[in-house]
Amino acid sequence: MPSLTYLEALRQGLWEEMERDERVFLLGEDVGRYGGAFKLTEGFQERFGAQRVIDTPLSEAALVGAAAGAAHMGFRPVAEMQFIDFIACAYDMITNYVATARYRAGLSTPIVIRGPCGGYVRGGPFHSQMPEAAFFHTPGLKLVSPATVTDAKGLLKAAIRDDDPVIFFEHKFLYRRIKEDVPDDPEVLSPIGKARTVLEGRDLTLVTWSAMVWKAQEAAAILKREDGVSVEILDLRTLLPMDDAAILASVRKTNRLLIVHEDTRTGGIAGEITARVNEQAFQWLDSPILRVTAHDTPLPFSGPLEDFVLPQTETIVETARRVLAY
Repeated sequence: MPSLTYLEALRQGLWEEMERDERVFLLGEDVGRYGGAFKLTEGFQERFGAQRVIDTPLSEAALVGAAAGAAHMGFRPVAEMQFIDFIACAYDMITNYVATARYRAGLSTPIVIRGPCGGYVRGGPFHSQMPEAAFFHTPGLKLVSPATVTDAKGLLKAAIRDDDPVIFFEHKFLYRRIKEDVPDDPEVLSPIGKARTVLEGRDLTLVTWSAMVWKAQEAAAILKREDGVSVEILDLRTLLPMDDAAILASVRKTNRLLIVHEDTRTGGIAGEITARVNEQAFQWLDSPILRVTAHDTPLPFSGPLEDFVLPQTETIVETARRVLAY
């Protein structure tokens, strides 16, 4: 099995799907001749041609609209947001058109909108966002947020083959920082809508996704070493549809729940998970559900300030101890 970085796995998944299905094509700002802001699509235009790797004008709304039209005509476009922050420029096109097309007119819209998200890279307020919650309440969309190299490839391939529109959040902090052996098999896919148990435990369920999975593992190791606490970590992988069954099964097992996400606190997805667990498994809880999130502020450029705003391993450990103290 070849050892790949997160970025290389995404690149390999895209390449394999374009080789497998001539209906798959890429479009976005600088994805062609330049090879993408992070060089993820470097060499794609030389291999597949300018008809399938299309450099677009600086208009997120236009490139998503073009992708939607192509999807209606039987193609399977992959639209890149150079940074996921700028997906806001295409919000109307995504939520009012793409997400409703099947319901309104029976129009299949197999489109993947992918892009680098997240902080911890000193990118400031315009290049560090996790805008997942902005789309979480939009029926008709699927939201995917892989944490591992294997899932980066497997979930992207599954998203491209899915017949519904998928927003695919790639955490840029992970691009070149993690590496895994990945099966050299183009048909190995990760299932959309199924959570992954990262670590089995008995004392506390920790639900998270994306880069926070790695901080959760660091926190679990500290809790095990210093407190003898056994933490069960659940990586959602997919935010829409959410794997309620996996969350509830783990809560019934440990009777305690901590939710960790990088997005801001107010209106974040942790609130929805809390509501679902309270509705469906309240009688199994031995303590209140707590959450660790970013503060409600734009991301600063300053390193120390960014570290203060974003969730850190130490905060996860402290909050887990509060849940366990009840």
